[in-house]
Amino acid sequence: METNSKETLQADFDVFDISEEFGFLLEEPLTHLPDYYQVWLDLANNLTHLIESRKLQDLVDKMPVLSPDLLSNHRELRLAHLALGFISMGYVWQEGQHAPAEILPKALALPFWLVSRRLGLPPILTYADSVLANWKLKDPTGDMSIGNMDLIFSFPGGDTCRGFFIVSLLVEMAASPGIMGALEVMHAIKVSDLTGIKNGLIKVTQSLKKMKENFKFMHNHVEPAAFHGKLRIFVSGWRDNPMLPRGVLYEGVSDEPILLSGGSAAQSSAIQCFDALLCIQHEEETGAFLTRMRDYMPPAHRQLIETLSVCPPLRDFILSCSNSDLCQAYNSCVSALVDLRNYHLNTVTKYVIIPGNHAQSVGCPFRGVGTALNTTGTGGSNLMVFLKSVRNTTQKALILERLS
Repeated sequence: METNSKETLQADFDVFDISEEFGFLLEEPLTHLPDYYQVWLDLANNLTHLIESRKLQDLVDKMPVLSPDLLSNHRELRLAHLALGFISMGYVWQEGQHAPAEILPKALALPFWLVSRRLGLPPILTYADSVLANWKLKDPTGDMSIGNMDLIFSFPGGDTCRGFFIVSLLVEMAASPGIMGALEVMHAIKVSDLTGIKNGLIKVTQSLKKMKENFKFMHNHVEPAAFHGKLRIFVSGWRDNPMLPRGVLYEGVSDEPILLSGGSAAQSSAIQCFDALLCIQHEEETGAFLTRMRDYMPPAHRQLIETLSVCPPLRDFILSCSNSDLCQAYNSCVSALVDLRNYHLNTVTKYVIIPGNHAQSVGCPFRGVGTALNTTGTGGSNLMVFLKSVRNTTQKALILERLS
């Protein structure tokens, strides 16, 4: 009996809202909403100009309070969440690090809250918005290459903004075969199908290697000073953020400020799926942060991580088998994930730590993030401590030396 039948995988695709080709990416995101919501799209489509000319806050303050009830399907809700997320980040950070807005006006806060509740996402711009649902093809008949892709909405930073989000998307796209491999392993382990487990792990390893290759595009398409000085503040949230220590008040929603993390690679469902599959248990503080980041993922994607987490433990199964082929396949997978995390560490050093150290002397355009987030990730983590911790914990999962 074939354990990984197409019918089984198709059922998984439906339950976890994924596809074989696109993985966690939103397929064919919409770029238009019903005319009633045109004011949202007008602001989001002109965001960079409105931020740079400091007109965004005034226009949002005059905006009518629109009901999200006319949004009728998942894609419309995702586009509305994306637009309101971009507008909210622009509104809060229009004046830079020294004068962030501490209140989101009701015309922005209330519909954003209601749309978020329908999607099961928080009312802030998430990785699922800016990376997974913020893309379109220049030539709809062409392929998904970096030259044929563009963003639906952008922040200040020009080509660097486009490059940052598109490269992140291509990394996620490379994860798709690995997600399929993880599903195959999940089903194979239930029936002790050693060949199925091994083949699934090989797919995950190849996928992780491709993710690292796509990550390298960052160096050609993202300029460190522009990333740090212009873009990074606009993906910064208001939890564990020294610039907004109390959070942001959502007018018409809550009488108290709300604390929410900004978009972060820690919100990548793909990476957390691979951790769950490989039984990588992160240390207490790091693990708690990663678990909290699941609240920023679409619920169906979160459910896949949780499903993988409660499967029969793959690592224990391999240790009990003492099968050298299986151990080698697992070990290759872990090593590829360590390599990807090492590469991420080095990239963060180039794009965050080094420019941050230079920021005070050279100044930041648009009164950008300056040095306020030099050691803090956009999600609120202690950046280098967190990244080194996840890398080291991943490395500890290697089991070759335990099999003799």
